[in-house]
Amino acid sequence: MDALEPHDPIAAALAEDLGPGDVTSEFFVEPDRIANAVIVARQACVFAGGEVAGKTFLRVDPLLSVHVLKPDGTKLIAGDQVVRVAGRARSVLGAERVALNFVQRLSGIATLTARFVEAVAGTGVRLLDTRKTTPGLRVLEKAAVKAGGGTNHRMGLHDMVLVKDNHLAGTPDIQALRDAIARVRASRPDVRIELEADGLDQVAAFLPLDNVDVILLDNMTTAQLRQAVALRAQLGLERVQFEASGGVNLATVRAIADTGVDAISVGALTHSAVAVDFGLDFLG
Repeated sequence: MDALEPHDPIAAALAEDLGPGDVTSEFFVEPDRIANAVIVARQACVFAGGEVAGKTFLRVDPLLSVHVLKPDGTKLIAGDQVVRVAGRARSVLGAERVALNFVQRLSGIATLTARFVEAVAGTGVRLLDTRKTTPGLRVLEKAAVKAGGGTNHRMGLHDMVLVKDNHLAGTPDIQALRDAIARVRASRPDVRIELEADGLDQVAAFLPLDNVDVILLDNMTTAQLRQAVALRAQLGLERVQFEASGGVNLATVRAIADTGVDAISVGALTHSAVAVDFGLDFLG
């Protein structure tokens, strides 16, 4: 497969919404009308998306004056202003919905991430995102996870090895797996290598393997997670990190963190976050 170039999410969103032009503003807003406006939080949240919102306005009209008032990661209350924009009203209106869509979506991710981070406070466990992101918005959504206090996992298939059960379906034995890992390390020495284990038998088989950085403990009970952590300590192989995944929600994440794993991956951070309510208000 040929290398694929990432698309421009702002251009794609504006093409989708603005298209060849805002027909409403063309007939109802005078071309020389000047507007001063602010994006305002309608509810408490953790803010994310300020930079991309600002760039959206400038992409529509480089002559607009745009100021991002709050950095990503700021805890907001209802009424807080986050972006101020001034200039031609037609331009402000043309960018309004796309800019709001970005901050609503990304702040929702940051806010949900912060709730998960708070739930495991004091355990030392890292909350990881996944590749379960909106197509075309991965970079932005992963930045929102960081704004909420989470940690980014791999960006895509290209920057980390994660061997899952479907990859192992054609691997006949542990020696074949060991050989494949050695080939990766020889060819890509800086790439982290993670193996998915579906049971404690696989954990026991994977732990002694050279060059394995992480073992993904997939859909295991808290009792199994504790047994895996105990086995790692018994073998003196704490160099291998444990990542837990599956069945993770706000009601279960603390118990999972208390098992002694190093990280927990949570697909919900990006695939189930609820948008935060923001609005754009014209001033005066």
